[in-house]
Amino acid sequence: MKIAVPTTQNNTVDAHFGHCEFYTIFTIDENKNIDKKEILQSPQGCGCKSDIAGTLSQMGIKIMLAGNMGGGAVNVLSNHGIAVYRGCSGDVTELVNEFVKGQVTDSGETCDHHDHHEEGHQCNQRKNNE
Repeated sequence: MKIAVPTTQNNTVDAHFGHCEFYTIFTIDENKNIDKKEILQSPQGCGCKSDIAGTLSQMGIKIMLAGNMGGGAVNVLSNHGIAVYRGCSGDVTELVNEFVKGQVTDSGETCDHHDHHEEGHQCNQRKNNE
């Protein structure tokens, strides 16, 4: 199994998938241990508009553990066969170890509105199931 995590330079989960510095790719062995860890640089532009979903799919990624992302990105990843778990935070390696133990669930939160201003990216969060 391969898992991707949007990552910051300090090896924590990036708060927003589409603007991460890079992705940490974990390969999990049959005993649910981390077998391999590699870095994939993030493409330019917003995540849902780049071809990152296609690239991740070609690499065999089946799981995305993310802080948060817009609905468009969730749909694009899902259409490429990648299951998305939102609401993740903290150290990426610890997160993946918790995931393989069954301790991570999807928060169901997405950014429902994107405004690109001079100050940067703004998100308004809502619960999908409310």
